[in-house]
Amino acid sequence: MPGLLLDTLRGKNVRPRPSWLMRQAGRYLPEYRALRAEKGGFLALVYDSEAAAEITIQPLRRYGMDGAILFSDILIVPYAMGQDLEFLVGEGPHLSPRLVDVALSSLHAVPERLTPIYDTVKLVRAQLPADKTMLGFAGSPWTVATYMVAGEGSRDQHVTRELAYRDPAAFQAIIDAIVGVTIEYLAGQIMAGAEAVQLFDSWAGSLSPAQFERWVIAPNAAIASAINARFPDVPVIGFPKGAGEKLPAYARETGVQAIGLDETIDPLWAHKVLPEGLPVQGNLDPLLLLAGGDEMERQALHILETFADRPHVFNLGHGIGQTTPVEHVGQLLNLVRNWRG
Repeated sequence: MPGLLLDTLRGKNVRPRPSWLMRQAGRYLPEYRALRAEKGGFLALVYDSEAAAEITIQPLRRYGMDGAILFSDILIVPYAMGQDLEFLVGEGPHLSPRLVDVALSSLHAVPERLTPIYDTVKLVRAQLPADKTMLGFAGSPWTVATYMVAGEGSRDQHVTRELAYRDPAAFQAIIDAIVGVTIEYLAGQIMAGAEAVQLFDSWAGSLSPAQFERWVIAPNAAIASAINARFPDVPVIGFPKGAGEKLPAYARETGVQAIGLDETIDPLWAHKVLPEGLPVQGNLDPLLLLAGGDEMERQALHILETFADRPHVFNLGHGIGQTTPVEHVGQLLNLVRNWRG
């Protein structure tokens, strides 16, 4: 049996609402912190398939979510494309050489860097109950490109945006290369056992409408089309964080089977403007989960009630913060499971 989450992503309006939470596997969990202290740094954990599988399963063991999201990182794709990747304490990820400094052709692909991720998916799927969904993921090309070009994250992605304006042909080549690797990466996850995949476009909100059409919608559509053609039963969830008023165009033009809403999106507006029957996912503010209490419950109920007539996966508008109390997560998920609308 496919379970509530997979049924919802395939367009069924089910009760109780399925739920999973972005970054549900990670730093807010004491069992994760204990394992990381034993095993070492973040990248070491990602590449230890047994440890990564354990981390993926930890939140389901504690809370019983309907989906297990692969423990990995969106920057595995540029790492496989030939950039060096390191995670520095207090500074976040760094990629080198930066593509603002060198040509894409100077990179030498290392596709075997993807193999341990597939091994993690296999290990997790083998341990999951049949009614729990294994979720794979990748970063969307625009967001991945911002890191590949600048070598690190930034608030406004100005280095990458400037390159895209100054040399659109060179930037298009970067995007196209990421699209190709991402299709094969997601296909590998699916063949290893992923039953649905999510495309994370964390920096989609920094682009003008014309740039959004070229660098967000078009490459995500290419990926979704390829995955849908090869794996027609595997839903693709698109998550264009910060898309705002451009969200309906993304939903119509990318061909994704479900759309993730960040916390800035008004659920009432989204329900009105998105295609009828399109499954949605989201969109409680992670800070409400941090705060907990009555206001968290009130806002969660508002989301549930707004999407009562549409397939809906309850989730956050972005990832769980690392200082979120574990009891708040339990409080939220109990509310969602007991709601019947």
